[in-house]
Amino acid sequence: MTDDRLSALLREASRLEHDIRNGEGPDLGEDVARRLRDSVITPLRRAAGGNGEPGGDGGAGAGVYASDGTGGDGAGGGVYASDGVGGDGGVGAGGTPAERLWALTVAATAERARAAGTASAGLQEATAALQALSLPAAGGGDGDGDGAERLAELRRLMAGVESGIEVAEDGPYLAANVTLYSWLGERIATCPQVALCRCGASETKPLCDGSHSRIGFSGAKDPKRVPDQEDSYPGVGVTVLDNRGLCAHSGFCTDRLASVFRLGREPFVAPSGGRVDEIIAAVRACPSGALGLAIDGREAREVADPVREPAVEVSKDGPYRVTGGIRLTGEGGAAVPRNRGASPEHYSLCRCGHSLNKPFCSGMHWNTSFKDPVPDPDGEVTLFEWTGGLPALTRMTRLFYGKLVPEDPLIGPLFASMSPDHPIRVAKWLGEVFGGPRAYSEGYGGYERMISQHVGRCLTEEQRARWVALMCRAADQAGVPQDAEFRAAFVAYLEWGSRIALENSQHDAQPPAHMPVPRWWWVCDATPGARVSALAVPEEKEPVALPADGEAVSYGAHIRSLFRPQDRNAMRFAFDLWSCEDVRTHAEEILKRLRGGTMPCDGAWPAEWVTAFERWTETGMAE
Repeated sequence: MTDDRLSALLREASRLEHDIRNGEGPDLGEDVARRLRDSVITPLRRAAGGNGEPGGDGGAGAGVYASDGTGGDGAGGGVYASDGVGGDGGVGAGGTPAERLWALTVAATAERARAAGTASAGLQEATAALQALSLPAAGGGDGDGDGAERLAELRRLMAGVESGIEVAEDGPYLAANVTLYSWLGERIATCPQVALCRCGASETKPLCDGSHSRIGFSGAKDPKRVPDQEDSYPGVGVTVLDNRGLCAHSGFCTDRLASVFRLGREPFVAPSGGRVDEIIAAVRACPSGALGLAIDGREAREVADPVREPAVEVSKDGPYRVTGGIRLTGEGGAAVPRNRGASPEHYSLCRCGHSLNKPFCSGMHWNTSFKDPVPDPDGEVTLFEWTGGLPALTRMTRLFYGKLVPEDPLIGPLFASMSPDHPIRVAKWLGEVFGGPRAYSEGYGGYERMISQHVGRCLTEEQRARWVALMCRAADQAGVPQDAEFRAAFVAYLEWGSRIALENSQHDAQPPAHMPVPRWWWVCDATPGARVSALAVPEEKEPVALPADGEAVSYGAHIRSLFRPQDRNAMRFAFDLWSCEDVRTHAEEILKRLRGGTMPCDGAWPAEWVTAFERWTETGMAE
């Protein structure tokens, strides 16, 4: 891409940012102007090498550029993209700031696509920001209307760009045509070009918001990092390879196969402590690629690396976990150097900004207490979320069908001819039932498809009961939560669902047609946090501020602090103790229970607390 084109993009972005700040784009606002400055103008200026500074003299109405590389021609010049894709307004054409933003996005995307593998990091970062800004301005991404049409247009423009991740020097990960998933296995709607935060400071995680420039982020490796050394641990039938210098400390190996991967002990790996199939599964599950295998003295990457679709998981409070062999390059297109023995199929990229082995994760997110924003701290968690989402359910079903079922003479023959994807299908079914995405319905056909798998099989009560028992055992081995509230709901569904399957499998059964996929919930509203566990570490209570004699009592200053988070959780099935309006509505009943010592259920309030609440009810219940 020529400097003239970069300069033209930069001038248009600068004018647009200036106009929005001066009130010409009330439909966009200050936040869009800030993102234009930090994530579009700054990287474009860096890419232009000093050319095309904001406020350049391209003319009051100069557009972005023409397909032949010339700039706009003054007052009549609008934004123009290659391949006949024109903007739907543009500054020169008298469009609104929102229309100009979209036109600029199309132009930048077309240039990024034309440059393909030679596109500068600055152009990629600016394009990613423009795409992210344009779709919300159109009212959505994958939804209906302009948002969906615009997303389709951007994808069409970038269809020829190879999927990959480029690590910008001291900047974000620039991902083109990659699929992102949350730690729960839910697909994250993204544009074809995204800039993923790696400094840890973005307020729009996982997307970059330009914070790396403001905080002076450095992408350099730390000289004190763990040395790049691959160790070998010979065992019976298999040798385990391990490079501690690449480990991201996710704990999958030590948590799931502690007899082989021994936390805090030397040697770390004891390959004779587990079966070969268990060791292979643990190596494959290592998200950093630090673990490998050797068979008969030869490294066996084909065994250690599963075959997976290219994808990026945004792990919970941790790194980006990349699978499927997505190409990883630095600026300029050269492959990022890897540690000895590193897997080319999967790797973990730092997201907290403090890794000692950038761009790869070194586990520093644990030391720095890196946390993602909580989407809705007051929302009720679903069974799907509490389980750990699709990854946890898939781990459970693979253990069930791959390990427990084949060993069982009663139900093993039922699944002797099952398809290879049967475990993931059951995991998606359970995920949908437990409140997750409609992955089973959209991928396989919903309730009727599930029913069809049981019709005519004539299952017995003994087989049904064994299925439930082994599923519970698989849940234990997979590390699915064991708290009483979750297991009550989990086992209740297994019992209910398996009995429905038993009914539907009989020769004379006539299952009702067109039934929806069931949606399961917490049993009797017993949700996590509604009960104080006897093993829980006592929580720090927020200070209580009791009213002084003669002081007016208010909910905000005095009453709210009397209710602990566990009190709130225990009563949320009925009302919210942290809502002044709810407490007002139920004040008489609350006071009755406080006087009787039955609220909270784990111990009566001190007399002075009850008196403060009583005074509040008698003096108008001020907010």
